[in-house]
Amino acid sequence: MERAVRIVFLSVIFSASRINCQEAILHISNGNTNREYCIVYNQSWTPLSQTLEAALQYPLVNMTSNVLCNSSGISPDVVKGKALVVMRGDCDFSHKALVAQSLGATTLLIASNNTLVTPSANDSEYAKVHIPLALTRYRDFLEAQQVFGEGMQVQLYAPPHSKIDPSIAVMLLIAIVTVALGGYWSGACERDRLNSGTEGGGGDGKADSGELFLYSPLKVVIFVGLMCGMLVLMYFFYNVLVYIIIAIFCMASASALFSCLDAVMEKIGCGTVSFSVRNWNFSVRSLILAAVCISIAVVWGVYRNEDRWIWILQDLLGIAFCLNFMKTISLSNFKICVILLSLLLVYDVFFVFITPFFTKNGVSIMVQVALGPDASGEKTQGNMVEVPAEPQTPSEKLPVVMRVPRFSAWAQNLCGMQFSILGYGDIIVPGLLVAYCSRFDVWINSRRKVYFISCCIAYLLGMIMTFAVMLLSGMGQPALLYLVPFTLITSAVVAGCRGEMRQFWAGTNYEREEVTVP
Repeated sequence: MERAVRIVFLSVIFSASRINCQEAILHISNGNTNREYCIVYNQSWTPLSQTLEAALQYPLVNMTSNVLCNSSGISPDVVKGKALVVMRGDCDFSHKALVAQSLGATTLLIASNNTLVTPSANDSEYAKVHIPLALTRYRDFLEAQQVFGEGMQVQLYAPPHSKIDPSIAVMLLIAIVTVALGGYWSGACERDRLNSGTEGGGGDGKADSGELFLYSPLKVVIFVGLMCGMLVLMYFFYNVLVYIIIAIFCMASASALFSCLDAVMEKIGCGTVSFSVRNWNFSVRSLILAAVCISIAVVWGVYRNEDRWIWILQDLLGIAFCLNFMKTISLSNFKICVILLSLLLVYDVFFVFITPFFTKNGVSIMVQVALGPDASGEKTQGNMVEVPAEPQTPSEKLPVVMRVPRFSAWAQNLCGMQFSILGYGDIIVPGLLVAYCSRFDVWINSRRKVYFISCCIAYLLGMIMTFAVMLLSGMGQPALLYLVPFTLITSAVVAGCRGEMRQFWAGTNYEREEVTVP
């Protein structure tokens, strides 16, 4: 059962994605009152001013009773030199813009009751339109009418949006600290095991410390194959399986958080008081920690769709989950590390880059599963974006990513929060190699922890490379594409330079025991 749970989680936690937004701000005023609303535009088609001061102000003409597919019945004198708001539908955005332009309008706003999408047209139409064009929520326009009446003055502007957001540094810090702590914890457990004289190993690959060792290449291949099957099942039966994953995550993360906090308490020498009830022994410290951990998991489960603050609890539970996973699952030698990480690299690249050629909507299976089938605003390709026009029931998403809000996202309160995202798999998979390096330092009595430190540095450089490519390309990247080569090659080079490759490759005696024990 424990192995099945881990396979389920590993099969859905390998992705990282970001949102490339083209939201802007609609500023409405009447001289005394000001309001701002979310709009969506196409920056390559109708660029807007970057500041409110530089944006031109125009009177707004309400023509929401018209879809503006032709100019019949509309006097140019009514709209000339003004901003025009019409309803969406019946004809293309470019056609509406050309009609508005022919009437002398200076700006076109298209009110929508549907999802706001980045307005686009055929390449030949782009050069013909010379006025700003944007989509706005119809409900926002109705609210503005109630506030301002008919005397509305509008300005459209799009403040500069820095690609290098502070959230990237926070995400990088979370990743490297989690990997380093997980590796250190695994090494410390191995040191305690050796000092206590406990010999690990055995037919089931389990050590007495409760760790689960992966020691057979065949089992690693089967393990990855099961992950592939689980990911495909999640793609086809997402709406059912997502709730099962959420329930499993609540239980697993609460247990992991308890394990982490209990280890911290033990490390700082926090004592405990025990008592017995009907021959059952209970620890006061354990009961308090269990209550706290279960409460945190329950709060997350209840408020998991509250974007404003719940990401803090999700990241806390995610960090604990990754730490406990790295401490519990151990790779017995570098050969297993190479096989597992290489297969997961192929797995990651295939489900991110190859599967879009087979899916109906052109979205990769990995992204679809990680972000949910209804997260269209986050799945759109390139620089396209979608914003809901009406309040919607939050779509369920798998709790398999670290989420940090973009601190420089100026449109957060208007168009919805934007997040930098990193999949748990991008921490756990390289973290298993870091943990192996940490244990190997213990086996060879390396006081400087050469393997552990070098692998952590390699992970940091791989993460920096991942974010750099993502910023340059403007698209989310499969982080394992960079993390796996960085960490594997660095570890191999260190072992080769120190003349310890044979020992590093063979690792512990778990695999040999499986062969020799009758």
